[in-house]
Amino acid sequence: MEQSDDNGIKIYTISSSANFDHQPPSPPPMPPPDFTTTTGGRRRRAMANGVQKTLSKTSMLVNFLPTGTLLTFEMLLPSVYGKGECTTVTTLMINVLLGICTMSCFFFHFTDSFRGPDGKIYYGFVSPWGLKVFKSDIGVEVPDDERYKLGFTDFVHAMMSSMVFVAIAFSDHRVTNCLFPRHTKEMDEVMQSFPLMVGVVCSGLFLVFPNTRYGIGCLSA
Repeated sequence: MEQSDDNGIKIYTISSSANFDHQPPSPPPMPPPDFTTTTGGRRRRAMANGVQKTLSKTSMLVNFLPTGTLLTFEMLLPSVYGKGECTTVTTLMINVLLGICTMSCFFFHFTDSFRGPDGKIYYGFVSPWGLKVFKSDIGVEVPDDERYKLGFTDFVHAMMSSMVFVAIAFSDHRVTNCLFPRHTKEMDEVMQSFPLMVGVVCSGLFLVFPNTRYGIGCLSA
């Protein structure tokens, strides 16, 4: 309120009706972000989550496998699975891929290698009579050691390697969805513990039967 005295000085007093509690209006709330995605995006995200779960559950099992077999399986499976439709042809191709990779895991554990005098590494197939190299005219004498002869340990390692590969392959939802389309939930529950169980059993067997082979897909001799 404005007042003036006789000397012409203006005096301002605070009005009792002044409202100092008034605040500017808050801005309207922002609309929630739209998290809707396309079908293709959801499918890619589901496949990525499935691969991540497979790797997390089976990382400890990879040490029991020939390196090339698992790599080949992971490279060929997306092309076999295609667009995610489990047709008769897709299921047949997945079965063939599983069979070939399982056989390779079994076969590679019967291979071994030696380093020749020239520094090269030569691979061969172990037999009850010794190492049979893949090339007969290498010009290098093949070692006639006892370790290059076929034994019971080789069959144990071959069976364990095949079991490990099956555990890893069946941990992938793309495989179980096509091979067991009506039991997806049951397979998910089984595969929560099956890879771990296989890893524990194989780890114990490898301690009892240590691996001395340096075959295809293994460390160099």
